[in-house]
Amino acid sequence: MALQNNPIDSADTVTMTGAEAIVEILECAKVGPMFGMGGFQLLPFYEAVRVKGLNHHLINDERCGSFAADSYARVSGRPGICDATLGPGATNFVTSLVESLNAGIPQVVFIGDTHRDHSWKNMTQESRQVDILRPAAKEVIRIERASRVPELVRRAFAVATSGRPGPVVVDVPEDIAHDTYEYPLSDFWIDLTTTRFPAYRSRPDAADVAKAAVAIAKSKRPLILAGGGVHIAQAYDALQAFAEAQAIPVAHTLSGKGAIACTHQLSVGLFGRYSRIANALVEKADCFIVVGCKMGEIATKRFQLFNDPSIPVVHLEVLPEEIGRTTKSDFPLIGDAKCGLEDLTAALSHYGAAAQRDRAEYILEIAPRMEKWRNAAKDKLHGTGSPIGMGRMLTELNNEMPAESVLIADGGFAAHWGGLLYDTKKAGRRFVADRGFASIGYGLPGAMGAQLAVPDQPVVAITGDGGFNMVLGELETAIRAKTPFTLMIVNNAASGYIKSLQHAMYGSYQSSDLVEMNYAEIAKSFGAHGIRVDDPEKLAPAIREANAERSKPSVIDVVVTRDPAKMLPGVDSRTIKVKKGDRPV
Repeated sequence: MALQNNPIDSADTVTMTGAEAIVEILECAKVGPMFGMGGFQLLPFYEAVRVKGLNHHLINDERCGSFAADSYARVSGRPGICDATLGPGATNFVTSLVESLNAGIPQVVFIGDTHRDHSWKNMTQESRQVDILRPAAKEVIRIERASRVPELVRRAFAVATSGRPGPVVVDVPEDIAHDTYEYPLSDFWIDLTTTRFPAYRSRPDAADVAKAAVAIAKSKRPLILAGGGVHIAQAYDALQAFAEAQAIPVAHTLSGKGAIACTHQLSVGLFGRYSRIANALVEKADCFIVVGCKMGEIATKRFQLFNDPSIPVVHLEVLPEEIGRTTKSDFPLIGDAKCGLEDLTAALSHYGAAAQRDRAEYILEIAPRMEKWRNAAKDKLHGTGSPIGMGRMLTELNNEMPAESVLIADGGFAAHWGGLLYDTKKAGRRFVADRGFASIGYGLPGAMGAQLAVPDQPVVAITGDGGFNMVLGELETAIRAKTPFTLMIVNNAASGYIKSLQHAMYGSYQSSDLVEMNYAEIAKSFGAHGIRVDDPEKLAPAIREANAERSKPSVIDVVVTRDPAKMLPGVDSRTIKVKKGDRPV
């Protein structure tokens, strides 16, 4: 059936199940890969997917299916699609949906539910799943009338991709999915703008932009603090144009890495809990321009930074309630990051030459500061000892990963090491860390979703042995999906972040050690490509070999330091005993 993507004036009707109607709208939306695990309630959905020939992947755990959809959305710019059966299938989504909700990533998630004629009569696997998922999603839509299926699926896409994007759950009762209904053909359309994100952009108020521009023009040492909102708005060109025109350095959060290329002369790297040179520039800045950043615990070193009331803060944010939530804002700009940066650039266009002149010495500080940091970190970055140091592993990734590639960083210290040391060579989603909820276990499914979004690019994920243990079964999914990503397992035979914190605080350990495993051999037993590396000189060849393997996923089992004093890239500020008047470093 050829159905249009725009409303059509037709009296013709078609009889189909509610599940088939869902799939008709998905076809109109030209959705990418979907991830799920079927159950009786959604069987007609699966049959309709088969008939249409849509791209659907059976997963082994619903959380991982949603993680894969999340990663696909981040890299592709299109909402992720996943599904689950009722009860335990639906409730397995909680962690992954909160990740997307907090990170502003759109998903459209379909869950089966009980037949309404028998709801609350001790139906198998019945639960208060809508109530459970409601706080984990941007919106939950329950379909109560079959006639409204096309309308409500369109609504799910519109909500998921607008404002700050997020996951929308569509609850589909069994009878809605299975029973037939006569639909007008004119029901089957979708606003294609809502099939990408951000769907519709909003601009900050012009008067607010003018006030912020005056404050920026007066500053001698302004600093841009770029968060994940730059990625959501795809504001890369706008950010670079603004920073270059006004001669302003750019620091980034873990989620904001890639807002500007890390190799750009104005990039000063990560700020917050861990930093190269950005925190030192924060100390001397006289104006902060916060772009798409929630200024949470890690970005602010548990709210120890950005507390000087004399330094003006310009905060560009699409969600008004984030303004002033953790850090006072003198010049709030409510709107899309791309639009807001373009408006600031225009408002300051007359000041460009003066900015270049007045901030020339300031900008010249960046290169020597960065060189000094690299010299100080030389032992970590180029360590030759075995077991392998994380710094050396990230150095080899920097050397081997091309500009057109994606690095996935799992929760835990993989994200912190990667956020501090990895260098993206182009602006864009070249570094993906699940910082919305920072759950471990994202690495493997995240790599699968990213690889499906960019099938011709190298995708490498860093995960810990603990994170891999959580999702090991999805290696089978990745083989079946023919996703040839590389998974680097940081094998320290421990829950590394926890053990390092225990070391810092107590000098003793409890429930933080794992059994020594050879993950390369485990990968081979699945049918994947497996490489074990315990010599730092063999890291680069292993990365090249794995990235060259394009028929199946590769696992590089990297035997890293077991010393908990060397597991983190720096001192975690939470372990410092702070007394009144102290200022943690």
